[in-house]
Formats: sequence, structure tokens, C-alpha cells
Amino acid sequence: MTNRIALILAAILVAAICIDLALGWGGTMFAMRKMLELIDYVMFWR
Repeated sequence: MTNRIALILAAILVAAICIDLALGWGGTMFAMRKMLELIDYVMFWR
């Protein structure tokens, strides 16, 4: 993984956390599901 990809993934993670905090508890499950999908996608292409 290059530094650029790592920074992009970190930015996505921070954005997901901010959105989760803004939406309250209802957004927690949504953000967790999307994060798991992202991790699976990255693992597939690795």
C-alpha cells in the first residue's frame, strides 16, 4: 500500500467517523457496515 492510498483511506475513515457523530447512534451501524465493505474491498485487491 502506498502512502497516497493510506492517506485516502485515513481520510475516508475520519469522514465516516464525523458523519457518524453528526447522525447519532442510527449512523453507527451504517458507518460500521460501510467500513467493513471497504476493508473487504481493499483486501480483495491486495
